[in-house]
Amino acid sequence: MKKPLFLVLFSFFCLATSSFAQTTPPFLQNPNQRWVDSVFNSLTPDERIAQLIMVAAHGYPMNPKRVIIDTTFSNPRVVAQYIRDYKVGGVIFFQGGPVQQAQLTNYYQSISKVPLLVAMDSEWGLAMRLDSAVRFPYQMTMGAIQGNDDLIYRMGKALAAQKKRLGVHINFAPSVDVNNNANNPVINFRSFGENPQKVFEKSYAYMKGMQDGGILSSLKHFPGHGDTGVDSHYDLPVIPHNRARLDSVELYPFRKLIEKGADGIMMAHLAIPVLDTAKNVPSTLSKPIVTGLLRDQLHFNGLIYSDAMNMKGLTKYFPNGTGDAKGLEAGMDVLEFSPNVPAAIAEIKKSIAEGRISQAEIDARVKKVLAAKAWVGLAQFKPIETKNLIADINDKESELLNRLLTENALTVLKNEGYVLPIKHLDKITIASVSLTDAPAAAAATKDGVVALGTRNETASTGDLTTFQKTLSLYTNIDHFIIHPQTPDSVQSRIRSALKSYDVVLVGAHLNNIRPGTNYGITPTTAAWVKDLANNGNSIITVFGNAYSLNKLEGISNAKALVMAYQLTPFTEELSAQLLFGAIPAKGKLPVTVNAQFGYGAGLDIPAIGRLKYTIPEEVGLNSQWLSFKIDSLANNAIAQKATPSIVVQLAKDGKVFYRKAYGTHVYPTPLKMVNVPPRPVQLTDLYDFASVTKIAGSTMALARLHSEGKFNLDGTMKDYLPSYDKSNKADLVWRQVLTHQARLKAWIPFWRDTKNADGTWKKKTFSWGKTAHGPYTVQVTDSLWLHKKYQKKIFDAIRESPLNEKKEYIYSDLSFILYPQVVQNITGVPFEDYLKTNVYRKIGANSLTFNPRRFYDLSKIVPSERDTFYRETLIHGRVHDEGASMLGGLSGHAGLFGNANDLMKVTQLYLQKGSYGGESFISENTMNEFTSYQFPESRRGIGFDKPCRGRDCGNAPKSATSMSYGHTGYTGIMIWNDPAYNLNYVFLSNRVYPTRDNNKISTLNVRTAIMQVVYEGLGLK
Repeated sequence: MKKPLFLVLFSFFCLATSSFAQTTPPFLQNPNQRWVDSVFNSLTPDERIAQLIMVAAHGYPMNPKRVIIDTTFSNPRVVAQYIRDYKVGGVIFFQGGPVQQAQLTNYYQSISKVPLLVAMDSEWGLAMRLDSAVRFPYQMTMGAIQGNDDLIYRMGKALAAQKKRLGVHINFAPSVDVNNNANNPVINFRSFGENPQKVFEKSYAYMKGMQDGGILSSLKHFPGHGDTGVDSHYDLPVIPHNRARLDSVELYPFRKLIEKGADGIMMAHLAIPVLDTAKNVPSTLSKPIVTGLLRDQLHFNGLIYSDAMNMKGLTKYFPNGTGDAKGLEAGMDVLEFSPNVPAAIAEIKKSIAEGRISQAEIDARVKKVLAAKAWVGLAQFKPIETKNLIADINDKESELLNRLLTENALTVLKNEGYVLPIKHLDKITIASVSLTDAPAAAAATKDGVVALGTRNETASTGDLTTFQKTLSLYTNIDHFIIHPQTPDSVQSRIRSALKSYDVVLVGAHLNNIRPGTNYGITPTTAAWVKDLANNGNSIITVFGNAYSLNKLEGISNAKALVMAYQLTPFTEELSAQLLFGAIPAKGKLPVTVNAQFGYGAGLDIPAIGRLKYTIPEEVGLNSQWLSFKIDSLANNAIAQKATPSIVVQLAKDGKVFYRKAYGTHVYPTPLKMVNVPPRPVQLTDLYDFASVTKIAGSTMALARLHSEGKFNLDGTMKDYLPSYDKSNKADLVWRQVLTHQARLKAWIPFWRDTKNADGTWKKKTFSWGKTAHGPYTVQVTDSLWLHKKYQKKIFDAIRESPLNEKKEYIYSDLSFILYPQVVQNITGVPFEDYLKTNVYRKIGANSLTFNPRRFYDLSKIVPSERDTFYRETLIHGRVHDEGASMLGGLSGHAGLFGNANDLMKVTQLYLQKGSYGGESFISENTMNEFTSYQFPESRRGIGFDKPCRGRDCGNAPKSATSMSYGHTGYTGIMIWNDPAYNLNYVFLSNRVYPTRDNNKISTLNVRTAIMQVVYEGLGLK
């Protein structure tokens, strides 16, 4: 096989370089020699030997089935005996919970003569061993990241902080093994990949982050475990390569990291004939390898650790403490997981007595270990505070790092016909299929993580996976879930149904990362992947090991293919965002899978300006503080009965960082005419936008038409409304009209003109009845119908209404009632059809609609007012505004419904100067004009409200800039954008329930106060 170019180059480099200097490891740069000497002098010869031994310790995981170590020599009583009686130098924890481990650590430290070095191997975070802790991505996932090694550095430093908080001093990580064997049963996904240079670069970032964070690291597994087909936990692998190959591949990252100041290296249990011809002697016990190669040739002077001394690759040939003695003879400093301390000490003493190792050598290593203890702070040991421990080690900075690392790793391997990112949402039908190994309900359990790569990481709740829930944020999608228990008949029906969709988004949720389990690929998953890939309409995302691609027959036939590398809530969420272009694709395969998917494969795909969903920390805010402040305001408003429900959604720089629903659809107290349960509000529930219809509907349409040169702001009303040719409004200029200073009346109470003095309806106005009857065909409520010709009277009344005498700012609904006519006169398309066809469906804002009862169950729509004077019923799923109700629920001033997320797509389109999802809807010039102050005496833009000039008049957050704009709605709605800081705010409530007379939402300043919190959090008071 042709040798890859990078191996040729590295081979040349390594063979040409014969000597180098190591940067002194941090713990040896300024050792606390006084403390080291003091402690050393207090130790007996046997206690000095024991300082070089690290025993295994464990708690008990939340799930008892996840016990992963032999507890014979690691239960607390035995460990305590080893510490008290033999004075061992350290412990390594393998499983349990944070608080329990901290309590055990405090106990063990309290009975130890010399403070203990506490270790864990937490390659992907504390969650590798503990429940209730952070799990970072696997190293192979991070191997896909191009550049951005600073993220890995930050991860190493964050992990160091977590370990210090937990009282841990050593992380046996990173894995520096160059994985070039797809069937490697023990390294595999734990490696950064197959390129030695990249392995070095990423390992250095990880190592340096931990060192700068104040903990010890340990590169592993020397001299390189990446090309084995045997797991050294169970047998002794043989590495058959020659020295040139070892120098250019396996040893290369170790050499470079030693130059960079590596402080620790863990030996592997490997047989490497080219380095040591002794039969069945693992590298751990090989003096030619440990001392000859690592110490003398590579000039490493940090700590050399053994791999676990209980592993079969060693104990098979060196049982009962003989391996421990051999390890020290070979040159190691610390014996990790020595299974039998008395036997080990006895054999080591025997070795000293027989001259195979000297007491001076033992003493020198003990002093090095003590120097490391001093460097990590054990010279001034303080017990671990268990209060708030779990919260402290589950910090939001780590979640942000998880997101950023995952986002940068996601790799697009195929993109036939440029189907990614998905566009033309208005023209395609989309389905999603999640292929899982178990029903979603089973996947909802969240137990501790202990065993390597076997945790069910799917954060599924209800019936959908996280992948599918995130997909639904972007457009309408029909979802399906397939697992091995899905009946064949159901699978058959789904297969048939999927053929009718334009796009099928497939998630292959592989619940095991290891080759020994076929990477978690079930026969059901394999069959479905093959079938769907051949359908010609599938985009497949694999949540699993990169090597799994070689086990999924036909997967290369998919229209597009995304490799997510593992199954976590972050990979599911961010992969969905990538498919819709909210984030770019930048990752590259760090390994060769097969001839189709080679090392470095991966397509760069830019983002196209759709909303991204993240956490506050990504935009510079503190989650805990932000939640506390907003929760306080929202919950207080509900407690004060300003509104029964609130939904808040906030974004910065196109990143949605806060989405939360508060309260219930109605108050729990029963009311007459209200037959609605107080169900909790959901983020997907629809609200009546009231006057925000003016912005999301009328202004949107007019701005688009203005961009196309079809609507002239400086034209007159008669230009687009021919019937106004003889009206007193004929020559009113649209710019004046849209800024509410064209002398139009504020409103006309149309419904009042339909009633007689005794409260009965006038003729040819309204009629009660369960169904339409005669000329009464315009439905207003379930039992109230308007005469079909009455709408003409409404428009006539507007046309004939008198003008105000003074030209001043008077907020008016009247012109907005006319804009549906204006739009239809210009385009020939009905107003709602125009908005949905030209904007809403294109941007995936599919919940935005007039008369939502046509499409949604009432349980998904939040009620507004209990009308006691006009409609005499609860207004639920119909427009609250009386005038709009008489226009069939469709008007330019009110009537639009939708959820917060879809409304934010509209406001984000505005914030992005008229573009969204890779498509321009409004020109930048038009957006600039519409959102600017128009006249010195007015605060208004075109359609938009803006802050008062030079003073706070309460319509906007106090810190809102003059560039900002938005609008409020009578039912308790607010939208506000601030381009100066790229802020986007949506607030929904039904403050008019049960009565409009309640104006506490304004007196409490809830709407503006919540956005003001964001300004304050960003330091923009």
